[in-house]
Amino acid sequence: MVNKILVVDDEDPIRALLCMGLKKKGYSYDEASNATQALDKLSRDYFSLVLLDINMPGTSGTDILPVIKEKYPDISVIMATAATDTSLAIQCMKEGAYDYITKPFDFNSLSLSIDRALDKRRLEIENRDYKMHLEQKVSKQAERIRKAFFNSITSLVYALEARDVYTFGHSHRVTQAAVVVSEKIGLNSSLVDDIRFAGLVHDIGKIGINEHVLNKPGKLTSSEYEHIKLHPEIGTRILEPIVNSKDILSIVKHHHERFDGRGYPDGLLEGTIPIGARIIAVVDSFDAMTSERPYRAALPHEKAISELLNGKGSQFDPDIVDTFVSLWRDNKIENIDTELPVLDYIKK
Repeated sequence: MVNKILVVDDEDPIRALLCMGLKKKGYSYDEASNATQALDKLSRDYFSLVLLDINMPGTSGTDILPVIKEKYPDISVIMATAATDTSLAIQCMKEGAYDYITKPFDFNSLSLSIDRALDKRRLEIENRDYKMHLEQKVSKQAERIRKAFFNSITSLVYALEARDVYTFGHSHRVTQAAVVVSEKIGLNSSLVDDIRFAGLVHDIGKIGINEHVLNKPGKLTSSEYEHIKLHPEIGTRILEPIVNSKDILSIVKHHHERFDGRGYPDGLLEGTIPIGARIIAVVDSFDAMTSERPYRAALPHEKAISELLNGKGSQFDPDIVDTFVSLWRDNKIENIDTELPVLDYIKK
């Protein structure tokens, strides 16, 4: 775009002299005789530089300088002053003016100042644009990295399902039910999305559990049970470097806590167990009971519902159990979309 200069001076002969000199130098220009006219022209046209007289009747150049710099920060300003106003001109430079010129004008010096001001302005704009484009490139690269991290997590989930037949489809079923329960009890959409994500990855820590323990057809020994109880903390450690939500990490870590404080890993009591973890605990247990396990057949759904009701107030949050049971009996726990903007949860 061609640089255009606005000459602002209340004295007609001075404006005429400046405009004549600018025309000879090939500059595009316009003129204004007072501050009001200058601001009006700035609002209606594109200027690269303003030659601004300091002393004008009414609103002076010093009065509108901060207005120009605030509204049009890319415009360079050169102040025009009488020789006795040098200190005031320097103060104007501190407020954002590029330079000042003294009357009567040496047009060669003025032309040099204009060229330098325009060059400085061009470099500043180019530098800003470069930084903006660089930030966009960095943002795109960061998004690719976050996608790669999430793909790695997804691969771990698939690897877990390949190791443990019981786990196949389990995370998605738990997520579907947890979302319905969360919305039914009126949780806000942000927390619902946290629970949705946590449901998909809540068992990811089982990737660190011995396969023979995961698929053991008989009852676990005490040491084997202690080993499998490590999976919430293992999952949290897997997710911590890349997941940006403490709520999600807390749900993954505490989805095996019990309402009576006898759960794991931390034995939290009812008032300190995150609501998302309490929801996952109920729907996770229901899906576990109604799925084939290495050591037993799947329980009938009504039997699993009875087990949930028996666990109210001890293993499970009573309100969550009642909500889940009501939704299940109304056939609302199915066909729920589990898609979500997963990158929102990956650390930038």
